[in-house]
Amino acid sequence: KSINELKEFIATNNHLPGIPTEEEVKEKGVSLGEMSAKLLEKIEELTLYVIDLKEENDAMKREINQLKESQ
Repeated sequence: KSINELKEFIATNNHLPGIPTEEEVKEKGVSLGEMSAKLLEKIEELTLYVIDLKEENDAMKREINQLKESQ
């Protein structure tokens, strides 16, 4: 999901996709192994978002520097 899709999902559902709601956890409990796997997946997604943001930031810095040099 894009960061905007993720934001919209969280705003609508009040939880991360693929992670059970508080109510679901209270009603059904949670498998620690399953939850650890889901949390690891979320960490991987966050890492990819950070990498994308870093690349975007680096590109903007290069563009700013080019604009400064051309003045």
